[in-house]
Parts: sequence; C-alpha cells; structure tokens
Amino acid sequence: MAHIDAGEVLPNEHVRQQAAAGRVTQLHRGHAYAEEGDTFDIDGTTFEVTAVERRTLGDLTDEDARAEGSADLDAYRERLARVHDSFEWDDDSEVVRHAFEPRG
Repeated sequence: MAHIDAGEVLPNEHVRQQAAAGRVTQLHRGHAYAEEGDTFDIDGTTFEVTAVERRTLGDLTDEDARAEGSADLDAYRERLARVHDSFEWDDDSEVVRHAFEPRG
C-alpha cells in the first residue's frame, strides 16, 4: 500500500474533478495502475483504492458506466471511441477496474 499521484489512476484533470465531486467512483484502464489500499489526493481529499480487478469489456454493465460518469454502457462506449484513437470495442479485451472512495 502506497500513496500515489492521482494521475496514476485518473488520467486527466476532468476525471479527477469528477471523482472529487463523487460522480466517478471507478475507472477501467488497460493495465493496473494502483494496488488495493493505495491512496491518492484530489483537492485536499484523500481517496483509497478499494478494489483492483481484472475484467473484460464484455463484463461491463450500465452500473459500471454510471460509476465512470457515463449515462449508460452505450454512452460509455461512445466516450471511449472519442478519447482513444482507433478504439474498437471487443468484449474479450482485458481491462482493470480501479474502484476508489474518499477516506472518511
């Protein structure tokens, strides 16, 4: 368990601000960028990584999409296509879920 830079898990300022506001509580990435128990700070609030789990894109649900700030899975897919050049959704693609919450 380590204290890491928020940018390790949350790749840009927009996502960090969404997490600080409680609208993003997890993020799927292509690789593990943290370990369970790691902490990071956003605007004076410390967050703890509560889960790091390997999954596939096919495992994702509307609930996952909402936890990442999208309205539903279709909107999440569209967002991924916008922010990643030459992205193609493949249900078998492996991703890593990073769940986090503010430390109380």
